[in-house]
Amino acid sequence: MRIFILSMVLGLLGAVSVLAAVEIALEGDPVTVIDEVYHRDGMAYVAIDDLLPPLRLTGTWNAVEHVYRIEGAFGTALISPGSRFLRQGGSFELLAQKPRFIDGRLRVSDDFIRKHLIPLADVRVIYRDLNPGVSPPVDESSAMDRLFSFLLRKEKPNDAPQLRAIALDPGHGGQDPGSIGLNGVKEKDVTLALAQHLQKQVKMELGIPVYLTRDADYGLGLEDRFRTAAQPDVDALLLLHAQSSFGLQAQGVFLYVRPIELNEDTPASVDESQKLAEILSAALTQAGFVVQGILSAPLLPMGQGDLPTVLVEAGFLTNPDDRPILDAAEGQQRFAAALFAGLKKFGEKRQKSGDL
Repeated sequence: MRIFILSMVLGLLGAVSVLAAVEIALEGDPVTVIDEVYHRDGMAYVAIDDLLPPLRLTGTWNAVEHVYRIEGAFGTALISPGSRFLRQGGSFELLAQKPRFIDGRLRVSDDFIRKHLIPLADVRVIYRDLNPGVSPPVDESSAMDRLFSFLLRKEKPNDAPQLRAIALDPGHGGQDPGSIGLNGVKEKDVTLALAQHLQKQVKMELGIPVYLTRDADYGLGLEDRFRTAAQPDVDALLLLHAQSSFGLQAQGVFLYVRPIELNEDTPASVDESQKLAEILSAALTQAGFVVQGILSAPLLPMGQGDLPTVLVEAGFLTNPDDRPILDAAEGQQRFAAALFAGLKKFGEKRQKSGDL
């Protein structure tokens, strides 16, 4: 495979200003300029339909399956706004950012273009951002770490309760519906409902604050979402999401935690996210939900730091068994109750050991 990506940072051009745009072409072909570039959460997003023709690839959207099919000499690749994976044949590639609908079009991130889309062309490709200063690629080890450095575990007084407060982030919202499943159910509605059910139960049973990043149908940036977790009494953060898939068979709950490189200088407490995920997994399983696994992945919404954080993919809105649970008040309450049981158990273990 021969791939060449040209990333050119423009120098000072006097009074000339360049609007957000990208250039893309196969080597030797005329360059295509795409000036419809949106910026969300520190990342540039470009419509997939605009990117494929210059790469001599084709694409079609299946509104029934909620899947976008990319065709080329390599065969077929599938992406979906509800999935964190690109599927090619029987293999799956984990995506740092899901494709998302912005202003009525399916768009993919700059990271997706560079790491996943261009390699599909299997030829030399020229690609550059004409104004990289508008939205530089996120370096998770530096920029993200600085931006979300407040996601560090706070010192807890010895006489503090098992959990002082919890932060919940219902994913998507506003013009970003997230996954769209069977019967048109939207991820943004499901995640908000789950958060509100869980918030109510925590307040009733534990009497502690529960901070929601959003309490209605509106969109938020990453900084706004993580500002909620900056409250000094927050001891755990759950990011609530749901998925769609390339078929009806995919089912169950996935839990994601940040990858942590442990060494002899790393405090044992930094793996609290993994322990929280394990406790949540046990509680969900006991409540009858199918938990497919706990995965460690550098996913953008999870930030940095060692605040116990778990991203919960509550199920597949495209699965005929998962969808009725997530789209009905009774099922949402049952799922929230299982999360509550896990959070409560996590708090009890923290209090018993002085920390996990």
